[in-house]
Amino acid sequence: MRFGPYRPRIDEEFSAAPGPYERVFGTSSRVFFGLELDYQALRIPHVGTLGPGVGWGYTSMSAKAKIRGTSVDSAESTSLWIMPFYTVGVLNIDVLARDFGIPLVPYGKLGVGYSLWKAANDLGISTYDGVSGKGHSYGLHYAFGGMVQLDFLNRHSSSQLDDATGINHSYFYMEWVRSNLDGFGSGKHMQVGTSTWVTGLAFEI
Repeated sequence: MRFGPYRPRIDEEFSAAPGPYERVFGTSSRVFFGLELDYQALRIPHVGTLGPGVGWGYTSMSAKAKIRGTSVDSAESTSLWIMPFYTVGVLNIDVLARDFGIPLVPYGKLGVGYSLWKAANDLGISTYDGVSGKGHSYGLHYAFGGMVQLDFLNRHSSSQLDDATGINHSYFYMEWVRSNLDGFGSGKHMQVGTSTWVTGLAFEI
């Protein structure tokens, strides 16, 4: 389970400041939430595990639309929602927790991100010069973070949870993530990726 701030990197494509995203939605980040599932396919002795991971997330933002050519609010609302997906390789370095009893697990991720997005107003999907305001973007996705294994807080309860549900370990984590959804530099996709941090809970079965 993942939560954190989200601000799309749309304005990085424009040299003039403020960019179109900031003019409409401002500088505040929106709340992002998501889910990720990893599979520990390979164990590297005295290092950790390596395997694939897949993730899904969602965020949205809304504001008053601007009157064209001005910074004046109109009576109409506009919104943008972004639904990112990604597939990554995940390296969990759990040697500290397994071999030395230190409940810290650093990790890294590298792979490909893909996102659906849609801009809408009170009348439905936005259009500009006949172009519909919805689409998809893709590109490089990578992240680094660290997990704290929570078993040490109450090892008896952790053992009972394992027996009852099959959950071997539970973790609290923080992660820095960068998603370059620019079509691998093609310039043909709106940059709805982000550079941010997320936090959440993880369970190992």
